[in-house]
Amino acid sequence: MINVLIVDDDFHVAEINAAYVSRVPGFRVAGRAHSAGEALAAVERGGVDLLLLDQYLPDETGLRLVQRLRQQDRPIDVIMVSAARDAASVRAAQRSGVLQYLVKPFGFPALRRKLEGYAALHGMFDEADELEQEGMDSVFGAQAASAVPVSASTGFSGPTSELIRQILREAQEPLSAQEVAEQAGVSRSTAQRYLKHMEKRGSVLLTLKYGAAGRPEHHYGLRVSVPTAR
Repeated sequence: MINVLIVDDDFHVAEINAAYVSRVPGFRVAGRAHSAGEALAAVERGGVDLLLLDQYLPDETGLRLVQRLRQQDRPIDVIMVSAARDAASVRAAQRSGVLQYLVKPFGFPALRRKLEGYAALHGMFDEADELEQEGMDSVFGAQAASAVPVSASTGFSGPTSELIRQILREAQEPLSAQEVAEQAGVSRSTAQRYLKHMEKRGSVLLTLKYGAAGRPEHHYGLRVSVPTAR
């Protein structure tokens, strides 16, 4: 589980954001803080992986808190939430090591996309001691990818595709679209659309499973590349 600290001076907004985070598979609300001081104290107690951090706090800005965490070498990732959309604010957040930036007001789908993208990167680091160039491109392109989550040419989100690949990779056997949808926190139709697209591209293998009624059900597994003999 990825532990998220919700940091917002508005108690009502903090509760809404906490409810959003709780709805995304693989994430858990570690607590709520309503000032930079409370957030720093929570980080020091441990058990926090990610801050969902408001920029405007009563004691100091969220950006200043990020800078303090970096100075203390705290291994905490940050998704900044702010109504500020001017280039200077966004650039300052990027230079301070903020992974993603979410403009207020936002709904659950927008936050879910950010969290899915973060989960994909988190899983990538957990699974490999070294990364190939493709993996590095995914890491350093994360901010650009999260800013434009759906490709205009294909209609598919990179973070969602990576999340589905991760689910298939960790599964013990091929999964149905419904099973993928439940684990990914998306609708069955969305999971089906992604799985069919990935199957056409050759990264996913489709198998048929026959039930008692005799009607086959589509199951999907990650295609494993078999090295050729030399």
